Amino acid sequence: MPLAFYARSATEAFWSEHWAGEDVEALVRIARDSPLTDLIERALPADGVVLEGGCGLGPYVLLLRRRGRVVAGADWSLDALRRCRAADSRAPLAVMDLGHLAVRSGSLAGYISLGVVEHDERGPDAIVADAARALAPGGRLVLSVPYWNGVRRILTRRLVEEGRRVQAAGGQFYQYAFSRREVRAFLEARGFRVLSFHPYDPARMFRARFRWLAARLGGGAREGGTREGGAPADAPPRGRARPSPRRIARAALRRALYGDASLRLFGHMILAVAVKR
Repeated sequence: MPLAFYARSATEAFWSEHWAGEDVEALVRIARDSPLTDLIERALPADGVVLEGGCGLGPYVLLLRRRGRVVAGADWSLDALRRCRAADSRAPLAVMDLGHLAVRSGSLAGYISLGVVEHDERGPDAIVADAARALAPGGRLVLSVPYWNGVRRILTRRLVEEGRRVQAAGGQFYQYAFSRREVRAFLEARGFRVLSFHPYDPARMFRARFRWLAARLGGGAREGGTREGGAPADAPPRGRARPSPRRIARAALRRALYGDASLRLFGHMILAVAVKR
């Protein structure tokens, strides 16, 4: 069984509130600089229509379209899609039930699902099954879910007990975290063959507790941001030949967090790349 978390149910109202403070173009810039984007682009087929199911504000829909791909977005939040359309009036977007897509069977070359299927308390099968129906044979699925990583495995008993306390106090189901074996099982059950797994976002588990350290090492800059004038956030100041101690420390911390062992221990999410048989 996957590891369940309780807080507030991830309803349409929840996501509208969650996205209310986000700027669409800022999210596109973050996606542009994210290592996750490289993984997604390498996994997708070169040609054909790609759908992002559960696109939210649509940063990946907009970014990939700007890079020449044929990408559409679907979500159940009309408010989110309106905000995405305001950023690009030509973006093909539609409100859909992801378990019953208004898409012709076998019509898609690729399907993106980032942090979506874990929020269905019944499990991911309905969304994965309809993604399989919509994909052509040989089509690619790029799907991510919260990762039942090494640290969460060590803390499983504590996390389960905490979930029970929250549930008893009126908390609602929020999401599941999955192991690699569980992700492989629910994908293979719907006719996919898993090609690779990629844990990512190891810093998420530390951000709240070590915000002060991130501020000291990163100068308070948001990952993927830029300085005034458009210079990359990690670019050394002009006239300085050697990198600053802060920059050296930040690079060392990043190398430590993004090694294979650290990703297995701390990766908040895991990306699966699969092909429809």
